[in-house]
Amino acid sequence: MNKFESLVDKDKYQVFVFCCPAYFPFNFFRHPWFVINKKGEISRYEIRDTFNKKNHSYLLINNQPPFEGINKTLFVDKKWGANLLGSIEGNIAQKIIMTIEYTPSEYPYCNNYSGVGPNSNTYLRWVLNKFPEFKIHLSWRFIGKDFRV
Repeated sequence: MNKFESLVDKDKYQVFVFCCPAYFPFNFFRHPWFVINKKGEISRYEIRDTFNKKNHSYLLINNQPPFEGINKTLFVDKKWGANLLGSIEGNIAQKIIMTIEYTPSEYPYCNNYSGVGPNSNTYLRWVLNKFPEFKIHLSWRFIGKDFRV
């Protein structure tokens, strides 16, 4: 059992934010993703540098296991470990889940991706800005968190 699976309460709405290092040689940067729990239904949402032909965007849903970091390099299938940045549950989590699930129609950068932004960190900040009560500190390593058009 993954060490994070024990955090999931199948009777609650929960939102978890995880991160891991980005691909080598940029592994000092961070890549975040959301894991949502809708009373036992677990999903992973993230923006990646891979264009998803199914939904014609950079949004990936359940592209890999919820608590697994991304590949260390583009060429080797070794994963970084995941780090929990924060979590929230209850009514506010239910509202955040709705926002995350509406990403394809609401997030303005689903069809754009750049290493400096918009990227996964821009997406994380976009969601967090809508819910100031979900307090997560994003260090300078979250390149793209301050991206603005």
